[in-house]
Amino acid sequence: MQIAQNDGTVNFDGVPDEAFWQKARQFDLIMHIPNFEAAPSEDTKTYISYDDNFLWVGAFLNYKNPENIVSTSKKRDEKSKNPDSFGILLDTYDDNENALAFFTMPAGQRIDYAVSNDAQKMPGPPGTATTQNYSWNTFWDVKTARTATGWAVEMRIPFSSLRFQEVDGRVRMGLLINRGVSHNNELDTYPAADPKYGRLASNKPSLAQTIQLSGVKSKKPVYVAPYITTGVEKNNELNEEETAFDSSKDNKLTGGVDIKYSLTSNLTMDLTFNTDFAQVEADDEQVNLTRYALFFPEKRMFFQERSSIFDYKLSGPSKLFYSRRIGLDEDGCPTPILGGARLTGRVGKWDMGFMDMQTQKNNANPSENFGVLRFRRQVINTNSYVGAIMTSRVGADINDSYSYGVDGIFRIFGDDYIEAGVAQTTDPEGTDFSAGIENTFYRASWQRRSEVGFAYDLSYSYTGENFDPQVGFLSKYATKGPRIKLQYGWLPGAESKLFKYSVDGTFYETYRVTDGGLETGMYGPGFSLNTKKGWFVNLDLNYRIEGVDEEFELDDNVEVPIGKYKTYTSRMTLMSPVSKPLSTTIMMSGGQFYDGNNVTATVQPIYNLSASLQLSAYYNYSHVVFGDRNQEMNAHVGRLKFLYMYNTKLSFSSFIQYNSVNDVTVANFRLRYNPKEGNDLYVVYNEIRPTDDYVDHGLEEPKFLNRIFQVKYVYTFQL
Repeated sequence: MQIAQNDGTVNFDGVPDEAFWQKARQFDLIMHIPNFEAAPSEDTKTYISYDDNFLWVGAFLNYKNPENIVSTSKKRDEKSKNPDSFGILLDTYDDNENALAFFTMPAGQRIDYAVSNDAQKMPGPPGTATTQNYSWNTFWDVKTARTATGWAVEMRIPFSSLRFQEVDGRVRMGLLINRGVSHNNELDTYPAADPKYGRLASNKPSLAQTIQLSGVKSKKPVYVAPYITTGVEKNNELNEEETAFDSSKDNKLTGGVDIKYSLTSNLTMDLTFNTDFAQVEADDEQVNLTRYALFFPEKRMFFQERSSIFDYKLSGPSKLFYSRRIGLDEDGCPTPILGGARLTGRVGKWDMGFMDMQTQKNNANPSENFGVLRFRRQVINTNSYVGAIMTSRVGADINDSYSYGVDGIFRIFGDDYIEAGVAQTTDPEGTDFSAGIENTFYRASWQRRSEVGFAYDLSYSYTGENFDPQVGFLSKYATKGPRIKLQYGWLPGAESKLFKYSVDGTFYETYRVTDGGLETGMYGPGFSLNTKKGWFVNLDLNYRIEGVDEEFELDDNVEVPIGKYKTYTSRMTLMSPVSKPLSTTIMMSGGQFYDGNNVTATVQPIYNLSASLQLSAYYNYSHVVFGDRNQEMNAHVGRLKFLYMYNTKLSFSSFIQYNSVNDVTVANFRLRYNPKEGNDLYVVYNEIRPTDDYVDHGLEEPKFLNRIFQVKYVYTFQL
């Protein structure tokens, strides 16, 4: 589909009523949910055109009754589905796998994110991995306006903010258009996006309409973003003998610079010097009732540009490359980054990513260099890829570590895909790869990617005894085994109050490669349903076998001894409609737990009081009892978040977290003034306080363990 270039002018005021828009290509939307392919309940007029510098998007979002407009947020990168919304997704390389999203709501805020892996559901526990990366930001503008029949939108997206490939003077991109109508719990799209592909079907690049632009010449601006940070940090740290707290104070005054340069229309270089992430929001507290490491997402902006290209999946949430290894220690505390470089984009038919970062020596952490090089390209058809990756971690006084891997994903027919990968790391001494299978990981899977009709996910993975990706994340070491999930789903149709429901069965086993013993086995059925009003219910029943070959602690007073444990557990998830001002997620699980019992409950409400005020909370309670051993554990994690948005440029947020397992309370306050992309003022206060149980032998706790006050200012120049 050809989009015509336009030589007219736009009065950028949020209302697409100039002559320019009459020459633009128009698009008709169709209902995605609740009744697929029905006529939309509200009228939408959408226009797309471009000039020498910008891709222009305009829309009139009309209502039979404009009082039904829902506008309950001004937040940058708002994730809530409560307000009405409008936006587009651009698969800028037309690769059917990656896309950039540009959205807004009636208040006119900017919402942008990157989509990877064709918006396919990622493996791992909820929240550990996602195909929507809201930490990605770029330079673009949007304005909205109220009209007599609803609201209107104008977007201008600089071609310099998009990465695309020009062939014979033509640029091909995939296009998806989405409109959310909150009061009807409705989503309309262009083109039609079959809901059999799941809740993110409307974001799938493989379903996009290919559009063509001619004569587009990308500008090659240089963005220079110096920053200055000042503040003070105070610490009270328990000494090694646990007899006293040592106090320290550090006055901070530092600066640095980030540089972004588009070498070509599809190749971008990012440079950073004396990198600082003072403004990044702290991680959410979690309770770990497993033997394995917890996964935390990357939030730092420097690592977001085309970050999906560096993905190399292992098993579950594990990855061969995990950018949080750079500049953060094992406890998530910052290690100074002296500088680094990233190069991402496309060379010929190859997607490529290169990164090299150097950290500074900090306390017990040596100075280290981290590197990663990644290549991928399409083969056979537009939904199939092969790729290769190499990583390195070179330290001043530790063993060097290297890894490499090759992988592929192949669409063989219909919705059936085969994925495979083989990777190796150097041996524990960091010398070579010659140890063979002990240093090797491999996996293979066959999936039918559909939530309607019969679907399956059949996979097998092997992790060698010495396979240890030092620039990656590995939740389970030295294991092997199959994972089988079978599912059958239904879309009842327009007459039903149900939108979708399904039944499934899971067979999952992992064995230790050291002795062949069963590490974990999980077997059982599940059921889920979605209503057209937006309710979601999921039920799982599981029979589990846990083979514990090493005793491990849940907290200081509760441990799980060596043994083989057979248990029955159940889990329920209930989500209320996210299109309402107050929405809630409730999760409950219970049953046998190793040689005892466990009940866990989680409540997570979000309340949009107005377009300026949003409140959210999180509470997780776990009660673990080992009656035969007279051991008991009560774990509480609580979190309260407050967000006030004066307008789309100025906001104030705060949260308080409590974790009874770590015996700490964390408080964070952040003011952000963002007049335009790249210009930011942050005022941040963070404090960690101990509870009365932080020290268990009579030593008086200090008022705080860590206290930081910082002011950071970033100003971006375009050269």
